[in-house]
Amino acid sequence: MKTALRPSLCKTPLLAAVLGLLALGVQPAAAQERAKDLFGAKKLPTATAPQSFGFYSKGCFAGGVAIPMAGPTWEVMRPSRNRRWGHPAMIALIEKLSVDAVADGWPGLLIGDIAQPRGGPMTTGHASHQIGLDADIWLTPMPSRPLSMAQRESMSATLMVNEKTHLVKDALWTPAHTRLLKRAASYPEVERILVNPGIKKKLCDTVKGDRGWLRKIRPFWGHDYHFHMRIGCQPGSPSCKGQEATPADDGCGKPLAWWFTEEPWRPNKNPDAPKARDLMTMANLPRECQAVLEAPGPVSAEAATYHGGGVPMATAAPEPEAPSPPATAGGGEPALPASANAFAATPEGGVPLPRPGN
Repeated sequence: MKTALRPSLCKTPLLAAVLGLLALGVQPAAAQERAKDLFGAKKLPTATAPQSFGFYSKGCFAGGVAIPMAGPTWEVMRPSRNRRWGHPAMIALIEKLSVDAVADGWPGLLIGDIAQPRGGPMTTGHASHQIGLDADIWLTPMPSRPLSMAQRESMSATLMVNEKTHLVKDALWTPAHTRLLKRAASYPEVERILVNPGIKKKLCDTVKGDRGWLRKIRPFWGHDYHFHMRIGCQPGSPSCKGQEATPADDGCGKPLAWWFTEEPWRPNKNPDAPKARDLMTMANLPRECQAVLEAPGPVSAEAATYHGGGVPMATAAPEPEAPSPPATAGGGEPALPASANAFAATPEGGVPLPRPGN
């Protein structure tokens, strides 16, 4: 004999989640596939000219190239993630930084996430890194002996900041760390470098003489074992949306002091709220991203790997026409629910409010 379900038994966590999405005006994944799943499934870039579309946390890119797994002055960490792709300008800059850093006394770079082959929202982790213009560099120096692939997957990075005091661990910080960040900030292509607030404070307290480069060093949650290097929109990318310029001062005043109050570290009042990447569909991204998904790729990863000098690019096939953007009430791209729009441009003038992944 079948027993009718009581209303109270229908209030399962799954049902609650679906109802919550409907209340936000977002269709469940079963009805509309998530952009992160579509972009995360792509193993190779497009065989087209380099171009970034959209904003760092809401876009994609074409014509990406990979940095080699290892070089004389760098090694790629967590290679199984397949996030060693970027705009050719970014990959070239990482290689340049690795060489310059060694000349400055840093043993070599351990490279974290750059981007997926075609960018877009990542399946896990970051909110940004979507248009090929972001890269994470570990603050752990490259070991003297080459790491095996297994070691690159499992080796832990060094946490530079005390989680309770939010201050740098003095026993770990060296002048070489300062030189590395100064070198990265010295390139005109680099618009900002995100670091843990404790690292920013260490620099503010110790850097003497030329302090102009400190304006590019921006405090943000996380970033206690790596720094996040971001370059600006590149020529040939008219649909790339840049970020506002950093203030002209060194950033060591009142905005930095805010990070050492209780407010930034209060527990999240809604920790289970969905992140933007988990709700984004193709309708939320620039319309060109559909063509990026559908574009042909190179014959192999090696065919699109950057080895210095010229930019490798597989023979480009004609790009499919970008579909017309879906209609919206107010025109333009459909917006995500306000509660999920977790990463806007990094605030510079006052107190930063969002708390996304980097």
